[in-house]
Amino acid sequence: MKDSLTFDFCDMMIYDNYIVTIIKEGVNITPDHNEILEEVAIMYFTDKPFVYISHRINSYSVDPKIYFKTTNVKNLKGFAVVSNNYQAKVNAEIEQMFFAKPFEIFENIDEAIDWANELTKKN
Repeated sequence: MKDSLTFDFCDMMIYDNYIVTIIKEGVNITPDHNEILEEVAIMYFTDKPFVYISHRINSYSVDPKIYFKTTNVKNLKGFAVVSNNYQAKVNAEIEQMFFAKPFEIFENIDEAIDWANELTKKN
């Protein structure tokens, strides 16, 4: 791990080619939260491809409109959701329709990390 960041709405772990984020319980993720992702992307991945991994341990909501802006993060190559909760996976399937880059749903973090490593190798 390169770094660990804590915000009022989430904890982020920064690695060489991916970010793992754990959103805090009860948060409603809105397009305004994208500013944080953009700042982290610029700070840690200026000219390097990366994947965003959402490790959905807690229950929270996501406004699917965030993906219209998230898709515009130039070096973001993919988005992964990790959860073994049925409702979280159903929600992720809906979110997937709003994201114009690779978007996968996994049951465990290791599978998501393997996917992130493969996806960033291609670019």
